[in-house]
Amino acid sequence: MKIEQYCVGQVGTNCYFAVNEKTKEMLVIDPGDSAQMLAGKIQQKSLKPAAILLTHGHFDHAMAAKELADIFDVKIYAHEAEKNTLKQPGLNVSSMIGRRDSYHADIFVKDGETLNLAGMEIQVLHTPGHTEGGCCYYLEHEQVLFSGDTLFCQSVGRTDFPGGSMAEIIRSIKEKLLALPDQVKVYPGHMDVTTIGMERAQNPFL
Repeated sequence: MKIEQYCVGQVGTNCYFAVNEKTKEMLVIDPGDSAQMLAGKIQQKSLKPAAILLTHGHFDHAMAAKELADIFDVKIYAHEAEKNTLKQPGLNVSSMIGRRDSYHADIFVKDGETLNLAGMEIQVLHTPGHTEGGCCYYLEHEQVLFSGDTLFCQSVGRTDFPGGSMAEIIRSIKEKLLALPDQVKVYPGHMDVTTIGMERAQNPFL
């Protein structure tokens, strides 16, 4: 698997392409903006999107999802507890950029569910704290975690938005993410790539 990272939108969100190099199938994780640019990259590289995965419903992670899904005729996935955040402008904080957006997902997943997409197995880890239905996507075979805004390099996601909780996000990280092997690479929603082992040893919030 090859991972491509694109920084999009006003708050510098990491959108990722997880590419199956054998088949050219791929997943798009958190397309928060710049749908046309992302679509151009996909077409330029002759990639074949299989799905769009949202770690949570904030505007900077979900805003370009529907446009991309329509271009490539694919489904949008999110955790079942994130329906309200996606739908309500007050919860998806699109008002921060002067909008009142409502987002959607086509398929709502459950904690512990395994998705088989683009020739990859993706485990859903429900990690509330940043939002009520925030989740991470763990690819055990590749030893990769897409952590959204739950876990950052030496930091954790904000908990001062509606639905946020510092106690919950710390519990989510300790119970779900720190249970993973140290060598797992963490691809967060903002800032730099890290590893579980590095965060276990150096993250001041943990």
